[in-house]
Amino acid sequence: MREGWLIDGNNHWSMRFHRDEKSWLRDQRVFVDMGRSMPNGEPALLKSRRHLRLDEATVLWKSLRSYGWQQTDPLWGPDAEP
Repeated sequence: MREGWLIDGNNHWSMRFHRDEKSWLRDQRVFVDMGRSMPNGEPALLKSRRHLRLDEATVLWKSLRSYGWQQTDPLWGPDAEP
């Protein structure tokens, strides 16, 4: 897993799961950012960041999917389309 995105059923909040490259070789950890994209090209509103072990992040991903969150394309950051 390098990066994955989920969005809630209301298309309001999203979560970005991405590797912590500094810890990946010795202790696989993932950052989970929660936020939402903003209109008119404004910077994203980031509400929280969690630093989880890979297995914990996997459990969170599966749990969110079971609650109706859907995979989506990147919504902010360098990979997002303007």
